[in-house]
Amino acid sequence: MPDYVWNLMVLMVAFLMGSIIKQLILKAGSYYKKTDGFSFIKSALRYASKPLSLLLPIFVFNLMIPLLKLGPVFIKIIHKSVEIAFIIVFAYLLINIINIIQDFILHSYSLQKDDNLRERRILTQLQFIRKFFVAFIILLTIAAVLFSFEGMRKIGAGLLTGVGIGGIIIGFAAQKSLGNLLAGFQIAFTQPIRIDDVLVVENEWGKVEEITLTYVVLHIWDHRRLILPINYFIEKPFQNWTRTSSDILGTVFIYTDYNIPLDALREEFIRLLNQTKLWDKKVQVIQVTDAKEQTIEIRALMSASNSSKAFDLRCYIRENLIDFIQKNFPDSLPKLRASFNAESEISQTEKAS
Repeated sequence: MPDYVWNLMVLMVAFLMGSIIKQLILKAGSYYKKTDGFSFIKSALRYASKPLSLLLPIFVFNLMIPLLKLGPVFIKIIHKSVEIAFIIVFAYLLINIINIIQDFILHSYSLQKDDNLRERRILTQLQFIRKFFVAFIILLTIAAVLFSFEGMRKIGAGLLTGVGIGGIIIGFAAQKSLGNLLAGFQIAFTQPIRIDDVLVVENEWGKVEEITLTYVVLHIWDHRRLILPINYFIEKPFQNWTRTSSDILGTVFIYTDYNIPLDALREEFIRLLNQTKLWDKKVQVIQVTDAKEQTIEIRALMSASNSSKAFDLRCYIRENLIDFIQKNFPDSLPKLRASFNAESEISQTEKAS
């Protein structure tokens, strides 16, 4: 049998055995794929199947390299190639293990509830830590591949002699990037902002959609995305409407004539609140907060479990109070009064003539 045919058979057997081992592992966990909802084993199979489909054949092939009929030079090249492939695929597996842990935590701490302060705090830290460790694994993988070559080791040893000057140069060159990275750590653990926080930044209202190592993505209410450098939230002021809790107060201002019956308006305000699910039944106040020359200012104050519901509740109360005044007390709408004295006007006309 020719050597190349034998070598091809060894290669095929190695990958076939690796694939069989992988399929046996997947078959053993096939029961969990059919289960509804979250399962840790189901998540592990979903994320680990791809790296295992590469790692197991490489591992088996590495064991069968001595069976190959090749010269020492080619054997050395194959050993080095397998070593590099193993490093890369193992890093891929580590990243997917991080994804499995993230999947488990995301299931344990869901954002799908009104008071989700604790969940937002944990998920913010999780997202930043995951990105940091993924970047760290990639850097270690690149370093491990490079330093697997003898020539790169010598270069690295030579560079160590100039590490002092090089560190100063790199420090100045990467000052901005390092500042963003440190700002990311500060935000992840002191948490002036969190995932799903409601912010007002640069006169824009939106929710924090993503926090990376260098920037923050704000999902604006009209589906635009505002991208800001992460150190913006350390250096500049902004509004966080969900810093300690998601509940918020909403206000509606109505301007009417002085003759508006306040008791009737107050009863209608309470009735409107009681018939909507947007109100969280905590705060309901209607007061005259100002009196101008021709109108009075009436403020309706109400509470909601989050800012989105508060906005809808304000619109609902504003529309219905205006409709109530129009239908029941049209004379109480704002009007301009003028006083006209007929006798005085006639006498002034006669004098002029």
